[in-house]
Amino acid sequence: MAIRTADAEWQGNLRDGQGQMRLGSGAFEGNYSFRSRMGDGATGTNPEELIGAAHAGCFSMALSAALAGAGFTPTRVHTTARVSFNPVEGGFAIGPIDLETEAIVPGIDDVTFQRIALDAKANCPVSKALAATPINLKATLAQ
Repeated sequence: MAIRTADAEWQGNLRDGQGQMRLGSGAFEGNYSFRSRMGDGATGTNPEELIGAAHAGCFSMALSAALAGAGFTPTRVHTTARVSFNPVEGGFAIGPIDLETEAIVPGIDDVTFQRIALDAKANCPVSKALAATPINLKATLAQ
């Protein structure tokens, strides 16, 4: 079984402090701050953006695998994940997550594509890990 790692360090108080996140593979290292998490357009990343990247990547792979399992070979699968971070009673919560995917899949009809895409959403490992969060899917079959 694969075990993946990431680490984060925070220095200072919540509003004025700053942090650094690193992936164990070394593929990404970035700063984050209160402003990059709570504001728009601030430099730096945030946990929700990284969750979105993980979800978009996992779903794209899951959809590709599900299509192949049904006998279709996708030419391209592109997914965007929009991860909301909202105030709720007692603090903040992540959700919903809106997945928007567009795929080029020769020889498939839209009804079959939609069925396979919904199944991939339900069975994507990241979707399963985020099961407590509402996840919406808009799947488009491109030409």
